[in-house]
Amino acid sequence: MPADDLPIVLDRDDPEPLAVQVADALRSAAGSGALRVGDRLSSTRALAARLGVSRTVTAAAYDQLLAEGWLAGRRGSGTFVTAAPRRGHRQPAGGRRPGATAAPAREPAVVDLAAGRPCLDALDRAAWRRAWRAAAERPPTREPAYAGHPEFRRSVLDHLLRHRGLTAEPEQLLATSGTTAGVSEIAAALPAGSVVALEEPGYRRAAAALQERGLRVVPAAVDGNGLRVDRLPTGLAAVYCTPAHQFPLGSRLSADRRVALVERARAEGFLVLEDDYDGEMRYDVAPLPLLAALGPDVVAYLGTSSKLLTPALGVGWLVAPPELHSRLLAVRERTSIRPSPAGQLVFAALAEYGDLARHLRRLRAELTDRRRRVVEAFAGTGAPVLGDAAGGHLRVDLPSAAAEAAVIDGAGRAGVLLAGLGEYHGHPATVFGVSVGYAGPPGNQLDPAVAVVAELVRRAWSAG
Repeated sequence: MPADDLPIVLDRDDPEPLAVQVADALRSAAGSGALRVGDRLSSTRALAARLGVSRTVTAAAYDQLLAEGWLAGRRGSGTFVTAAPRRGHRQPAGGRRPGATAAPAREPAVVDLAAGRPCLDALDRAAWRRAWRAAAERPPTREPAYAGHPEFRRSVLDHLLRHRGLTAEPEQLLATSGTTAGVSEIAAALPAGSVVALEEPGYRRAAAALQERGLRVVPAAVDGNGLRVDRLPTGLAAVYCTPAHQFPLGSRLSADRRVALVERARAEGFLVLEDDYDGEMRYDVAPLPLLAALGPDVVAYLGTSSKLLTPALGVGWLVAPPELHSRLLAVRERTSIRPSPAGQLVFAALAEYGDLARHLRRLRAELTDRRRRVVEAFAGTGAPVLGDAAGGHLRVDLPSAAAEAAVIDGAGRAGVLLAGLGEYHGHPATVFGVSVGYAGPPGNQLDPAVAVVAELVRRAWSAG
């Protein structure tokens, strides 16, 4: 059967996105033999005209099949079938909807729109290789550096001063394996059974790290201006928060609440854990002063290279009040447990040669463009798109928990990994929607994946 004559029937009342229906039909045709390896498909424009849909729908369908390996594009020639599902191969339980095509012999590609992924497209691979070579040329050390490698600590202090406006002394800084590792170390220094308030919704890995150390985690309310300082309970040992870019709602803690939080911490004797996981990445206005700058005596500041570069380095930093710093360092010296220096040396090399600053400029430009494209994709869906112009994710609200589940499920069946706001609650959810991470996917995968989610969101709001 000529590819142009394929009988593709679309059901506009089906909750499945049109792009997914087109991809399913083409995949099914390849599995049945109606399409064969080497067949040339219609252009996305021609197929869209024949089906009476927008070209965005057919382009998203083709991109999904290209990502899965069933199709290949040849410059100047068109798009061709390169593989076909095995006939009679059944999809595992929880896979595609009944009636869809059989599964391929290999796992389909997944486009990951989860928040918190780094943007590897912005990373200069030549600079990356150069930094690793420079790190390897450093002579091995005879003694462990429990506070962190001196070169790394100098690089971090300079980075914080230049990009976060934080002035800190070397004796305040500890290298960590990341923010969660830093939270765990601090938790171990607090009395067992202590109560820690954590934003709700908020970062559940931090909650797990606190609970694993025998602490009791209670929810702290947040709104469009960040943490509700006025609603914090009394009797706290610590408060964990993400003031620069609240995770996952995307707001930032207002200036008056920053002052109020530091004042309460001093008056009531609790510690503030400031997780600045992506604070270097703002695209609209200058960031507000760090809590650590306002209250260095009551704030433990946590940073990481995971969002800035890659979690593969396993590198973070902790700026702590003097007494807490001494306790943490003493534990490391007693136990001989400390972060590996390899990633620290790579970070230091990137900073030394100016590659870190250049990377940050590229990253900001790349993510600014990606965020604009994502916001435009959701225009007309009826969904509120919220969150500051910062970091690598934004929030798309939905009318109910059922709508949230339907969008996540539909995206999953289309090969798009998506996190709902319900995942960030430790108690019954109060906010419904999805967190759309735009930093992680390769650039050519972002737009088709977001188009799938936008169509699902539009249907959710249309259904009420």
